[in-house]
Amino acid sequence: MNSASFLNFLFLSLRKHKSKHIAIFIISTLLVFLLSAVSFLSSSLQHATQSTLKGKSDFLIQKIRAGVSVQTPLSWIKELEQIPGITTITPRIQGRYLLPNDDTYFTIIGIDFFDEQIDKNLKQVLQHLDIKNFLKHDQMLVGQGVKAYMQTKHFDDYFNFFTPKGEKKKIDIFATFPKESNLLNSDIILMSAHNAREILGIDTGYASDIALFVPNEAERDNIAFKLRSLHFDARIIDKRDIKRAYEKFYSYKSGLFLMLFFLTLITFMLILYQRYALVGSSDKKEIAILRMLGWSIKDILTLKLLETLFLGIFTFMLGVVLAYIFVFVCDAPLLRDIFLGFGNLAIQPHFQPVIDGGVLASIFLFFILPFVFAVIIPVWKIAITDPYEGMK
Repeated sequence: MNSASFLNFLFLSLRKHKSKHIAIFIISTLLVFLLSAVSFLSSSLQHATQSTLKGKSDFLIQKIRAGVSVQTPLSWIKELEQIPGITTITPRIQGRYLLPNDDTYFTIIGIDFFDEQIDKNLKQVLQHLDIKNFLKHDQMLVGQGVKAYMQTKHFDDYFNFFTPKGEKKKIDIFATFPKESNLLNSDIILMSAHNAREILGIDTGYASDIALFVPNEAERDNIAFKLRSLHFDARIIDKRDIKRAYEKFYSYKSGLFLMLFFLTLITFMLILYQRYALVGSSDKKEIAILRMLGWSIKDILTLKLLETLFLGIFTFMLGVVLAYIFVFVCDAPLLRDIFLGFGNLAIQPHFQPVIDGGVLASIFLFFILPFVFAVIIPVWKIAITDPYEGMK
């Protein structure tokens, strides 16, 4: 058969049966859209988490009492310096500032702006900061969520903190973190170490915890053992454990969506199979006429296969494009709350485009193969019957 005539008939068939395809098209697009959106959101969150953890310390050591972390003495640093393999030891001044009569909190981080061992992620934030003007007064950098909360309490340019002694401490708002970092910095306040100590009640000679950097991955297990045996009242936080916890968390939520997707897909394919298995008399007559005109079973199956592939591929591409716009342009409203939760300050994140080609390919195969078989098998059963039976 002439290929040009065949393709012409293919598009005429698609146009003729467009009313029959519209419901299938809408449902298929919705399925691909939902799973692609979950995939994009999960990949973006995991990428943001991994990028942040790269700049974090390999271990944190805290002093605990009755299972609760307390001030960690800086005298521990001398003991830590005796452990080979640890290249950088940095005391940290940070903690949660619980708001009175509210269930929210700020995460206050106090830094020494002239410390060369400052956190890599904080260095990126401070690259364009005018430190000279910042240190002229008691000022702070705040996340978008913190800024929004303060404005609801009519604090547009400053905020009044209360120290553990009950004294009021006024800190001016210098600037906010950029929108791109809002996913991780929404509830963070950055200020001088002196102000952070005063507000959090951390005494001189103590820190909230001590950060340790171990460049050689092969030494980390051995160093972790030495750290745990250093003090009986010390808690050791391993960055690898944090990374695994995040991966499990996002994989768990993605897995739930994937399971629901497959259940929905199977149900949809069964309905689709039943719809084509109960082909109407007009469709049977069409196939019978084609057989009488000299079309072989192979030609009919090829026609329906291309028709189905055209519909399936177009549906898949449209679903993926809509998911991309939904996640990376509109920042995934509603869906982001399922992944990020509703706790503490409201987050208005901006997701960086991260696309896992392997996941998209898997979605395509798991979608298109059942879609094709659900259509081709019933058509094949009709095509192999006597064409005169189909005319009845």
